[in-house]
Amino acid sequence: MMRAEAVKIPCGNRTMDADVYRPQAERFPAAVFCHGFGGGREDFAEAAAFLAQNGVGAVTFTFCGSGARDKSGFPTAEMTLFTEREELFAVMDRVKTLAGFDGRLFLVGGSMGGMVAAMAAESRPEDISGLALLYPAFCIPDDWNARFPDGAGLPETIEQWGVTLGKKFALALRGLDIYANMPRVSLPVRLFHGTEDAVVPPSYSARAAETYPHAGLVTYAGEGHGFSQPTMRDVEERLLAFIGKNL
Repeated sequence: MMRAEAVKIPCGNRTMDADVYRPQAERFPAAVFCHGFGGGREDFAEAAAFLAQNGVGAVTFTFCGSGARDKSGFPTAEMTLFTEREELFAVMDRVKTLAGFDGRLFLVGGSMGGMVAAMAAESRPEDISGLALLYPAFCIPDDWNARFPDGAGLPETIEQWGVTLGKKFALALRGLDIYANMPRVSLPVRLFHGTEDAVVPPSYSARAAETYPHAGLVTYAGEGHGFSQPTMRDVEERLLAFIGKNL
């Protein structure tokens, strides 16, 4: 059994919509789910509910400025990977205040949310017990720096998959090397990636699995960017096992 509650989580001058999934337990670990580009807190609702039904608290939330499903009013043109990391920190701090939370926190991120979760783990490893990444978009710096090699020539706004970004999104990626600090992240890490991912080549997760000191990679033959329901059910079971192993 579990129960879900909609909450608001402030972060500076903006506020995130979130859902807290509480297990029927006096004490419990928790997982925070980070959605991908243009997504929302509903994207990982089933996975969060599954964990809560099995004794792990979970929080899903919508990044501010992430797209049409975000109701915070924060402009998409102001959003960067670093504003999202700041918001994830705020969610992590809120989890610490949950009645029954036992202090063991796991981050789960998909696509761009996986990139943000990895950035947060590099900055605050002492607050995290484990990191699980689904098709993490570690390619973002490479893709954007190749697309706009001349920072001076950046347009003020950039359309990307139906979302109007500002040039600060691209500028924030200059010099960002997510792999550089991975060798110093001693947390257990699990990566999940489809072999037919046309958005984020599987080689990015393969490199991460070799660079993190304590990482494992699960690949799914034929899966693309975003998993089918049967594969997600397998991922959920593996997430539960991963959390249980690292408590």
